Amino acid sequence: MDFKTLKATYPKDSDYPDRMAEIAARERVLDGSLYDNLEHPFSEEKNLAGEYISLSKRRPSARTRICPTVVNDSVSLLFSEGHFPAVDCADEQTRDTLTKIIRESQLNQVMIDAATRGSVGSVAIMLRVLKGRVFFSVMRSTYLTPAWQADAPDTLASVTERYKVKGDVLKAAGYAVDEKETYWFQRTWDATSETWYMPQPLKDASDGKQPQVDESRTTKHSFGFVPMVWVRNLPGGDAIDGRPTFPDEAIDVQIEADYLLSQGGRALKYQSDPTLHIKEPAYNPQGGAVVVKGAANAIVTDKDGDAKLLEISGDAATAVMDWVKGLREIALEGAGGNRSNADKLSAAQSGRAMELMNQALIWLADKLRISYGEGALLDLLNMVVKASKVFPLKDKKGRELPELSMDEDISLRWPQWYAPTYADKQTQAETLDALRQAGLLSQETAVKSLADAYDVADPADELRKIEASPPPPNLKPANPPQPSKESED
Repeated sequence: MDFKTLKATYPKDSDYPDRMAEIAARERVLDGSLYDNLEHPFSEEKNLAGEYISLSKRRPSARTRICPTVVNDSVSLLFSEGHFPAVDCADEQTRDTLTKIIRESQLNQVMIDAATRGSVGSVAIMLRVLKGRVFFSVMRSTYLTPAWQADAPDTLASVTERYKVKGDVLKAAGYAVDEKETYWFQRTWDATSETWYMPQPLKDASDGKQPQVDESRTTKHSFGFVPMVWVRNLPGGDAIDGRPTFPDEAIDVQIEADYLLSQGGRALKYQSDPTLHIKEPAYNPQGGAVVVKGAANAIVTDKDGDAKLLEISGDAATAVMDWVKGLREIALEGAGGNRSNADKLSAAQSGRAMELMNQALIWLADKLRISYGEGALLDLLNMVVKASKVFPLKDKKGRELPELSMDEDISLRWPQWYAPTYADKQTQAETLDALRQAGLLSQETAVKSLADAYDVADPADELRKIEASPPPPNLKPANPPQPSKESED
């Protein structure tokens, strides 16, 4: 069974756009619920009527989770604690303030969640300013529809959220509705406000009636821009959704591996409990017609009878595991995942060696940097700067934050993919020193290149400390050059 066949078992509502069903199906792959629509467990071979249940109607008992593994590995290289980029800006006050906002709002955790959820094709990240504090939240794109400005195709004009909800859920939220009915819930974000609408019955929506604005819940933010970033996962796709991190081919291979592992486990269970085959005539010496398997129960046959155990060779389990490993390699190759085997590492590897070993995964994370880093993260930081001109920002303790500059550009400084070893650091230091002595590199650039490896939070402060500290004493080289014979003569 492939992913296309499995998707046909999922419920589909014609009132939603087609992209919603595709995004929802991929979310099932991501959270591991892709087989939940199959009602029979893998161990159930026959139904109550004694009819055989085909494998395509059973839930696998073993799951490989190849596609979520690729997502987790790539996101870890993108926004984990050791890989989150540092903010760079010519205005030090703006840079330090944004760094503090990132830390207090836990923006690295938000971006990890966004990159994980967005692996299905797209995701939205919303900005809110409440009592002067900055908050970020991730929104699934399944029920969201973006609209772009005609004269600025990269700028949002509005984002609409619309989905069906039961009446009892709305009543628990404070709405005066019929508990037994189903309603459309809708709200819209634009450049001035977050507009909520009253729940609309399905019949009114089908008749073409427009929903009424819920004035009590509608709020005006007056930012002058839509406080949301729409992220398209990977290049490709369409104007709304990018290409997912895991293609259909990788999902097909994962499904094949899941069923193969489940069948292999089933074969091992049969091997540990082989089937008894008796060739009549035979009888049970303890009496009775039922023959019970076991060492304490002897089976007596005459010259025309026979008894055998139908066993499965253990070599089949090895063949199954080898084939599953091969399928995993195929899936990871198609999705750009990590194909290296840690068991083959005999010693600590340098950062460069680790990059070469995981080159395919780094290529994938490098593409995601464009969407979630240089795109979404920078847009969010620029939104914070713009929002500071409308609302004065505060930290967790209620203290007002310094003013942010609108004149200076903000950029990101990304760390190395893998932490360098001491040998890597020594080589890097010698290279930077040689470039500095040759006048090909400034001291500021050298400090910035070393900042992540040595946990330097602020390169500008580090430069000031260097200038204020006394110069180091002149050290003799470890291996001074020996005079040649010509110079001695």
